[in-house]
Amino acid sequence: MFRDKAIETMSSEDLQKLQIERLQETALRAQSVPFYRERFKELGLTPDDIQTYDDVKKIPFTTKKDLQQGFPFGFVAVPMRDIIRIHTTSGTTGKPTVVTYTAQDLDTWSELIARNLTMVGLTSDDVFQNMVNYGMFTGGLGFHYGAEKLGIVTIPAATGNTHRQIEMLYDFGVTAIHCTPSYAMRIAEVSEEMGIILDKLKYGVFGAEPWSEALRSDLEKRLGVEAFDSYGMSELFGPGVAFECKEHNGLHIWHDIYYAEIIDPNTGETLPPGHRGELVVTPLLKEAMPLLRYRTGDITMLMPEPCPCGRGMKIARMTGRSDDMLIIRGINVFPSQIEHVIKQIPGIGDQFMVTIERVNHLDEMTISAEITDEVFNGELDQLTQLRTRVVQALKERLELRTTIHLVERGSLPRFEGKAKRVIDLREKA
Repeated sequence: MFRDKAIETMSSEDLQKLQIERLQETALRAQSVPFYRERFKELGLTPDDIQTYDDVKKIPFTTKKDLQQGFPFGFVAVPMRDIIRIHTTSGTTGKPTVVTYTAQDLDTWSELIARNLTMVGLTSDDVFQNMVNYGMFTGGLGFHYGAEKLGIVTIPAATGNTHRQIEMLYDFGVTAIHCTPSYAMRIAEVSEEMGIILDKLKYGVFGAEPWSEALRSDLEKRLGVEAFDSYGMSELFGPGVAFECKEHNGLHIWHDIYYAEIIDPNTGETLPPGHRGELVVTPLLKEAMPLLRYRTGDITMLMPEPCPCGRGMKIARMTGRSDDMLIIRGINVFPSQIEHVIKQIPGIGDQFMVTIERVNHLDEMTISAEITDEVFNGELDQLTQLRTRVVQALKERLELRTTIHLVERGSLPRFEGKAKRVIDLREKA
């Protein structure tokens, strides 16, 4: 089950030659971006200076903050007339990260997804239901075009309306699904309540949030699927950066399209295979928005042992973040985003607390926010209107449903050091 066996199983010598060549080309494309051009000039570097893997370490890291400071098109390396799609990711404050694509970028991305789906066993005989957001989130369209590239019957179900999703799964004889693992559990639960047996399902592709081996076993048992982990990030095209094969022991990160490093998140030192640290990725074929040594914030390791399937480099499943980003129902949320939204609303005080729980297999976020004495002692209608305003503002900014508790000033904890704004109870559930 190979999409391109020669590329997927190429020797280390051929791979190094290809990666260095593409690293040089990426660095050259990046010279069209003022951010990179100035950095190379300051360091006295040129793309031709990248002759070995050690030379890559001379290039400074790129961070999410760098991309946000370039809002909206500061990192675009091609004329805007060559851009045919824009996606955005969540921003830690007021501005999101903008991700742009040329026609070739979209073709590369869809081919990447097609490669992943081929690896796990999907063919043009399958029916694929894509149950993720089709908006600015990259998961929907990324998988959609990749599945269609394989000639798979593709159902753009998007999110929500669980009963209708299950009816489509049954009526259309769906054999493969893509969604967050938490939503897959909801599908299992509701289908059991409805008395519907989804006996055609064979494959489950799950990503956008961390999930455990215990949850994998539960999903496979209750849905009758073989479950595969998918890792991606909008800045790196979107989903499909790394994917499990049938060995279910780590995810293949596609070495011809991404150059991966693991660093100590505190020192920036490069770590060898077998050592956990922060994943740093340089995409090798991006035209519209080339990136160099992008710090993903995700904690994993390069796996030193070869995979029995014959493919190349693997990374371990993610075990956490090097920053304070939360992943809730597949959506990235920073506490600073919440603070930015609620503190702009008159009547809200300075203190807030976020509690995340897993209810009926879905993440639920509750925000407790202190209010001013004037609002607390005011009319009940005033309090209700303020709560509604906060809920609507957060939904517009985060695209998430939240529960809001407005509490009296002084009732939330104070901290002498770094404030602990988040209580995550999901691991204890």
